[in-house]
Amino acid sequence: MGEFLEFLSYRLGEIGTLTLQHIQITGMSITFAILFGVPVGIFMTRKRNMADFVLGVANIFQTLPSLALFGLIIPFMGIGYKPSVFVLFLYALLPIIKNTYLGIISVDPAVIDAGKGMGMTDFQILKMVEIPLSLPVIMGGVRISTVINIGTATIAALIGAGGLGDFIFKGISMNNTNMILAGAIPTAILAISVDHLLGKLENKLVPKGIQN
Repeated sequence: MGEFLEFLSYRLGEIGTLTLQHIQITGMSITFAILFGVPVGIFMTRKRNMADFVLGVANIFQTLPSLALFGLIIPFMGIGYKPSVFVLFLYALLPIIKNTYLGIISVDPAVIDAGKGMGMTDFQILKMVEIPLSLPVIMGGVRISTVINIGTATIAALIGAGGLGDFIFKGISMNNTNMILAGAIPTAILAISVDHLLGKLENKLVPKGIQN
């Protein structure tokens, strides 16, 4: 333990830099996944015959081995930051799209009918009724995608994107346990911390009347 703590103190600046790179890669991919996935999920609630097809396509990206997907992207996008964000974006889509779809279609039809009876338009019902009531489920998808991506982002180091995976793969190649732990432990702490912060955000966004 003493040797590991000494290694951490010696490499603290480098760990901080790699952690920031990790956050940037993950944060950008999740942001794009939310901006794309939530509207797609909403679209599927209006065109339910498309749901199986869209979820099937998103499921393909989710089930492909991450290393294989990185390898398939390299011939088209090269290596580095951009292809890494793109691959992680693909990985994040399924939970966000699926939870958005399931959350909205699970809203009580009686509540929607009440909104229509009050003269609300479809957009008003979506904005003021369906999305607020389904927000806990949507946020659940965002949290799952984020935690998965923080772990998967370590592989991005193999194509020159940086992040905490740098330490992990260098440690493996050098048979250096301290270096592996210096990448793995901050990754785990980052995943737990971000999930906690997203839970706090969910509590602020979700209407008080439907919180557990």
